[in-house]
Amino acid sequence: MYPQAITNIDIQDKLPKVASGKVRDLYAIDDDTLLFVASDRISAYDVIMENGIPGKGALLTAMSIYWFNYLPTQVPGLETHFLNNDLPAAISDQTELKDRSMQVRRLRILPTESIVRGYITGSGWSEYTKSGTVNGIKLPEGLIEGQKLSEPLWTPSTKAEMGGKDENISPQKAREMIGNEVVAKKVEELSLQIYKAAAARAEAVGIVLADTKFEFGVDAQDKVVLVDEVLTPDSSRFWPKESWEANLGRAQPSFDKQFLRDWLKSNGLKGKEGVKVPDDVVDKTAAKYREACEKLTGKSA
Repeated sequence: MYPQAITNIDIQDKLPKVASGKVRDLYAIDDDTLLFVASDRISAYDVIMENGIPGKGALLTAMSIYWFNYLPTQVPGLETHFLNNDLPAAISDQTELKDRSMQVRRLRILPTESIVRGYITGSGWSEYTKSGTVNGIKLPEGLIEGQKLSEPLWTPSTKAEMGGKDENISPQKAREMIGNEVVAKKVEELSLQIYKAAAARAEAVGIVLADTKFEFGVDAQDKVVLVDEVLTPDSSRFWPKESWEANLGRAQPSFDKQFLRDWLKSNGLKGKEGVKVPDDVVDKTAAKYREACEKLTGKSA
């Protein structure tokens, strides 16, 4: 369906570029509106791979749009930055970008990433094995890797510049970085509410939402708004519900880029620059993303 990965988006002659992330490029449509374009780039351990995953940007966009429409029906008062997925007039001829583009509200973005963990895994598990804590939060003794937590945890991180590495921080540190107590409290509340709504939706289609990352902005009135991508395999850990319990204490099968992470680790390439992902790993990762998209949105990808 997507024979070639699109890793470079070049429309700066038609719209001014505002920023580039690991996956998305942002362009200004006007003073109030941005265009988000999702490439097929893929990163792992904060490093962008040399080659991309064909169709990945379109899948991420479709999933984000699904969640931007679904979540406000589940979380009272939730606002998102999503406006539509029309191409602006300046690039109306760039039809190959249609499925990977969103027009969004232009907001002031908060300086932290808002991570919610419902299960103990990843960097949270690594910290727990050393100190019995996750983001400095003390947890009960005797937890097993992959175990469901008694309550989801808000475990924020810093937001690194391009090429940098995000760092887990305590909730208190995140509140200090946000700098507004009311806004920080709302970010934490919304993060947990969104996670619980999404986890229930995922469980209904046979998926465990182990953890996920949100980003928020604020409008001119300091109203907290959900932004960026939402609940995609790039920003979340999705596990098959049917095999979760049988795999406690070890790596879980997943519908996300854990397959790529595992390949990097097993080949001694974790955190290395200039890695070209082999075709079989590209194909398997693409299949995982498609499966997650189809299960969660109910639409063929």
